[in-house]
Amino acid sequence: MRLLLGALALLVASPAAAVASGMIRVALVESVRAAEIRGLDIEVTPLGVGCPRCPGASWRADVVRAVITGTAIEIDGRAAAGFRLTSDRPLRLNGREYVSALEIVRNGGGLAIINELPMEEYLAGVLRAETGERWPAEALRAQAIVARTYAAYQRSIAAGKPYQIVASTAHQLFAGRVSPASPAWNAVQDTAGQVLRWEGELFPAFYHSESGGYTEDPRTVFAARNIPALKPVVCPFSTGSPHYYWSLDVRLGELTEILRKGGVDVGPVGAIEVTERTPSLRASVVTVRGTRGAVRVRGNELRRIVGFETLKSTLFAVAVDGESAHFAGRGYGHGVGLCQWGAKGMAEQGHAARRILEFYYPGATLGFLDGR
Repeated sequence: MRLLLGALALLVASPAAAVASGMIRVALVESVRAAEIRGLDIEVTPLGVGCPRCPGASWRADVVRAVITGTAIEIDGRAAAGFRLTSDRPLRLNGREYVSALEIVRNGGGLAIINELPMEEYLAGVLRAETGERWPAEALRAQAIVARTYAAYQRSIAAGKPYQIVASTAHQLFAGRVSPASPAWNAVQDTAGQVLRWEGELFPAFYHSESGGYTEDPRTVFAARNIPALKPVVCPFSTGSPHYYWSLDVRLGELTEILRKGGVDVGPVGAIEVTERTPSLRASVVTVRGTRGAVRVRGNELRRIVGFETLKSTLFAVAVDGESAHFAGRGYGHGVGLCQWGAKGMAEQGHAARRILEFYYPGATLGFLDGR
C-alpha cells in the first residue's frame, strides 16, 4: 500500500505540525551515584519536598555536582527530592552539550538526569547520533520520520513516568545539542511533525543498522504492545555496509564463562548449534551443550549475553572446532523495520523518503502528530 498524504506533499514543513510535536523528556543517564554538569550561570532550583535548608530557593552556579544522600539528592550542601537546571547557554554532561532544562531525580538507588526539550530539537540530536551527516538527504528525511514516530509512541505510553525515552540503544541514541548548520536539522525541518501510523495509530517504528539482506517480522523479536503486522522484506540495498558480512571467533573457555555470567551454566561448552530459525533465517533458538547438559537459548537472549556489539545479529551460522566457536553472520541489529544502510543505498539510487518508508513499512500510512 502506498503511503497516504491527503492533500499535502510529503516533505513540506508545517509550522503547526512542529508546534504539535510538543516536548519530550529524555533520560540521558538512568542510574548513577553522582553527576557533574557544567555551564555558565546555571539556575539550580529544588524540586518537590525534602529541602529544609532551601525552601523554594534557587541559586546560580557554573558547576553543579549532584550526589545521592540518604533518600534525597544533594547539591552544594542543599538536599531535595530533585533539582531542575536551566541556563541560556548549553549545559555540558559527559562531554556533550544539551539545551536546558535538565532535571536530576532519584531513579532506584541512583540518579537519573533528564533533558526536557522540544521534540524537533531532540530529533536533530537523534539523527546526529544514529546516522551519518553526509548521508543522502532522502535517507535522513526517512530516518527523521521514523525516529519521530518511535519517540512519539514511547511518549504516548509513558504517562506518569519521570521520563519518556532513554538516550541509548535501549531506545534511540541521542547526541545532544546539534549545530544549526547540521544536515540533521534540514531533515527534521523538512518533515516537521510527520509520523507513520498503523491502522490510524502510532506504533513503535523500530529500525536497525543493517538487515543483512532480510528484514524481520517484529512479532518474532518484540513483545511490546501495538506491534504491527509488518511483513519482512528482502533488502538488496545495503550490500555496501561494513556490517553486511561479519565473523566472530570465541574460544570455548571464554564462551563458557560469558554464558555462565549470563545465567546459562552448562559447564565447559563443547557444542553450540542453531536449532530453530525465523522465516528470515535468523536464529530464534540456539542449543548450547556442555559437560553438565544442554540448554536452549533464544537467539536474541544469546546476543544480549555475548554483547549486542559483539554478536552483531542473529542472522548467523556457527561451528565448533574443539577450541573455538566460529560465527559467520550478516547484518547488525534486530532486523525489524527500516534498515539504515538500506535506506542510504535506496537514497543513493534516487529513491525518495516516501518510497523508502513504503518499502520498509508496507501497509503503514503517513500523517502528522496532530492527527492530520
